[in-house]
Amino acid sequence: MQQALGLIETKGLVGAIEAADAMAKAADVTIIKKEKITAALVTIHITGEVAAVRSALDAGAAAAQRVGQLVSVHIIPRPDDQLESIIYDNGNLATAGDSGKDAIEASTSDPSNDEAHPKDEEIFIEDKESSEPSDEATEEDTEDESEEDGPIEIPDLGTLSFEELEVMSVHKLRRLARGLAEFPIKGREISKANKQVLLEHFRTLK
Repeated sequence: MQQALGLIETKGLVGAIEAADAMAKAADVTIIKKEKITAALVTIHITGEVAAVRSALDAGAAAAQRVGQLVSVHIIPRPDDQLESIIYDNGNLATAGDSGKDAIEASTSDPSNDEAHPKDEEIFIEDKESSEPSDEATEEDTEDESEEDGPIEIPDLGTLSFEELEVMSVHKLRRLARGLAEFPIKGREISKANKQVLLEHFRTLK
């Protein structure tokens, strides 16, 4: 192990987190491990150049004392290679670093992550007005179907009261209007007219 090893131990997790943050900001060091022991003791392991580790430990110790209880601080300038099996679960610093990198690469390349971050998809929303037939078209189609069923007797307008006209359906009013030569509107205007418009025209004929 060519780099120095720095250890800072606190009582409580808050002090350890504060110390780790201060060390990472104070010098060019790498936080390689957090170890929790009994009695609420937490040890943060860092590595880097000897001067950088020493500077980081000073900053971490001061930060831990401000928010928690500092237990101990220690630096090993050039630890023996045999310590790697104790410090690093994967055997050495390079492996520990690579494992973190591999985890990041795996998370970014895992297809299952696409579910959390779906790609932009084109969504086509069908125009409601174009997909649903208008009331006028529906009424005209219904009227045409009714007329295909056979001729319907058209009563004499003179024998009908306005109250009788009001209770007629819009389709009957249209057929009655088409049967009157003197009706004010013709053809498709009759087909497009609603019941209120038709009744107003019938009122002018009464």
